[in-house]
Amino acid sequence: MILRGATILCCLALPLRAETVADQAARASVALNQAVEALQQAETAKNRVAALTTTIRAYEDGLAALREALRQAALREAELTLRFDAERDRIAQLTGVLSQLEAAPGPMLLLHPSGPLGTVRSGMILADVTPSLQAEAEQLRGELAELKALQDLQISAGGTLSRGLSAAQAARTALSQAISDRTELPRQFTEDPEALKNLLESADTLDAFAAGLAPTANDTEDFAAAKGRLPLPVMGTLLRASDEADATGVARPGLTFATRPRALVTAPWPATIRYRGPLLDYGNVMILEPGGDYLLVLAGLDTVYGEVGEVVAAGAPLGLMGGDDPAAADLLASAQEGGGARETETLYLELRHGADPVDPAEWFAIRKE
Repeated sequence: MILRGATILCCLALPLRAETVADQAARASVALNQAVEALQQAETAKNRVAALTTTIRAYEDGLAALREALRQAALREAELTLRFDAERDRIAQLTGVLSQLEAAPGPMLLLHPSGPLGTVRSGMILADVTPSLQAEAEQLRGELAELKALQDLQISAGGTLSRGLSAAQAARTALSQAISDRTELPRQFTEDPEALKNLLESADTLDAFAAGLAPTANDTEDFAAAKGRLPLPVMGTLLRASDEADATGVARPGLTFATRPRALVTAPWPATIRYRGPLLDYGNVMILEPGGDYLLVLAGLDTVYGEVGEVVAAGAPLGLMGGDDPAAADLLASAQEGGGARETETLYLELRHGADPVDPAEWFAIRKE
């Protein structure tokens, strides 16, 4: 029930193209508020780990949609304001004419100084002009109403973001506790601790360490059949593609993503945890074996979940990115300024077949920004 409800939340977070910016922001606000409410149900769910994971994902989707809607709302508000300023005199004349037409007594409109012929001519002119004036007035009225709705929505967004941030932090804390409370974990095998320690001490690069963990081919999951449709393990923006050099000139065979602070990292495919913990200068690293002689390397996490040898399902939580959640005011300010999300953390993703790296871009459904 929880999973179904949170799936609906994720769908609600996606704006429809036919909607106005205000409608999109309103729908995103509803989705974010429902994600907050889902936390209470997740606390009492039988499978708390799955329920909390889905709740956090719904929050992240709703927040992303709300931030984008607010960004579009700020741009639309600026556009309308500039238009009103540029056409201030013409709009004032239009409203003045309309007010005079409405205020003038009916019989007076039928009179004309030049007599009956002038009255007929003025009536014909008014008949031609009035519909155009009314249409422009209706458009003006609609844009003013839209501007008011955008302003109201940006004011109310502060409270929505505050509740969302508090609920997300509570959900992350509860998720960490729920994972630590688990006692019976499905395991495929247990690594030899001594051999893993020796490998960790002897490896001077991520390549050497991953090569030492290279699995033998197995048929537990047809991982190769998922090529091109794997979901990304984290919500973020692609920074660097495979073999693309960074600012220091170092090129790596994996993908580098920018993520928001405390973003949730999940398993894109059922897999066995082969390693989790700090490694060289990569921060915390999670290495998964999804089957078929493949290894999936995720580096740069702040918090990692699970144990070596544990079998995790697709979508299972693997850990959290680092950093601190910004205040609601900061999120709102950056959105209103037209800026994107503050994605200050980086996750490195590498896929290996045996001991050799392969381009992960061919495997994952990467969203185009």
